[in-house]
Amino acid sequence: MSTIVSPSMLSADFLNLGKDVNMVNESQADWIHLDIMDGVFVPNISYGLPVVSQIKKVATKPLDVHLMIVRPERYIEAFREAGADILTVHLEASTHLHRTIQQIKSCGMKAGVALNPHTPVNQLEDIIQDIDVVLIMSVNPGFGGQSFIPQALDKVKKLKQLICTTGSNSLIEVDGGVNLETGKQLVSAGANALVAGSFVFKSDNPAATIQELKKLNA
Repeated sequence: MSTIVSPSMLSADFLNLGKDVNMVNESQADWIHLDIMDGVFVPNISYGLPVVSQIKKVATKPLDVHLMIVRPERYIEAFREAGADILTVHLEASTHLHRTIQQIKSCGMKAGVALNPHTPVNQLEDIIQDIDVVLIMSVNPGFGGQSFIPQALDKVKKLKQLICTTGSNSLIEVDGGVNLETGKQLVSAGANALVAGSFVFKSDNPAATIQELKKLNA
């Protein structure tokens, strides 16, 4: 399977958002990554349901929605209605994670669980078979353009081992500081999907950059 690429719209030009969504539509990207921040769980505020709904109107790729918010279970149905195809919540923000995963799936979406840099993957042992995507944060969540945390590579390897041991079908997605160098290392460690924001949208040719990320293989 080729590497899944999910460009993060957090780094897009919000005065020309439709243009950037169309660029992703026409590129070799697989998903469109949308970061939802509430200013409580992370020290930043991004965008919410109205923007997701507008992006869904023009998007031809699945919406990969990452909720960096407290009590995400309150908004599962709302994000389904807004157009989310994959809905990822943080383990650290979900008191009843199993229930939340079941809620997401009952709404017809793929269920993802994100881990902050300090959270060990063994906390997923009892639930890994219910998860469609595990999102490893390779930066501290809240802001784009941060430097890659190298320990994420060992974390991906441990997660890959857990997935293989349990027979889970979960994909491993990584978000933060992804470029061609770190992307190659992550794919070699076992990552299936790469989220890239500033590396894509600040490049001279975003579509070509997406194509280069797609070429990364273990």
